[in-house]
Amino acid sequence: MEGCRLSVKDLACRRGERLLFRGLGFALNAGEALQVAGPNGTGKSSLLRIVAGLLRPFAGSVEREGSLALVDERLALDEHLPLGRALAFWGRIDTQAPESPLPGGEGSGAGERRASRASAPTLPSPSRGRGTPADRLGLSGLLDVPVRFLSTGQRKRAALARLRGQDAAIWLLDEPLNGLDAATARECERLVAEHCRAGGIALIASHQPFRVEGMRTLQLADFIPPLPGGKGIEGWGLVANGSRATRAPNTPTRPPSQGGGE
Repeated sequence: MEGCRLSVKDLACRRGERLLFRGLGFALNAGEALQVAGPNGTGKSSLLRIVAGLLRPFAGSVEREGSLALVDERLALDEHLPLGRALAFWGRIDTQAPESPLPGGEGSGAGERRASRASAPTLPSPSRGRGTPADRLGLSGLLDVPVRFLSTGQRKRAALARLRGQDAAIWLLDEPLNGLDAATARECERLVAEHCRAGGIALIASHQPFRVEGMRTLQLADFIPPLPGGKGIEGWGLVANGSRATRAPNTPTRPPSQGGGE
């Protein structure tokens, strides 16, 4: 959908005394997808949580236009309800228009711009003729099963089904293929491709290959600070259609003056 965008500028993340990455930046417009690749523990999940507004960056800024949804290891469904009722509960909430906009303006220390869901770009309803998200993700036979009894892979499929029903313009997916079999992994890739063709944005953090036509890849290792005595960080880390774009080595990013990133 026209109008949604996501911009990350000179971002740095610190956890405890460890600086996970610095100087990270990218921009995504409607219809674009980006995979953040790297081994576990390098800061992929932290990056998505910063973009979602759940974690404060050590430095840098995030700006976005458009409603946003995050899928990570936390399943936002009532554990005691049958899956069908849990999905229906959030389906009613997700499709309701908000009574008042979210607060806007600059986020403290983050420079984050938050658009209200009332005026933010959203996406059309799921395409007809392909079945419901539950059907497509193999959940139809599990709708009477309490959420707490679902396996790891079933929980991931449930999270993806709720995501598809939210009609959010910007998708943040943290290791979306974990726990999925090959067929369901391909269906997940198709859902992301459809979302982008409809004008949405997808930011995917995964150490596994994720196949979406035209998707770029950002190698998080290109933004990890060097060890003492090591070489500087080189490369922008973006890959599009097999070509690599480079820039000058990153320079250290100063922490915000008020002292953030606890």
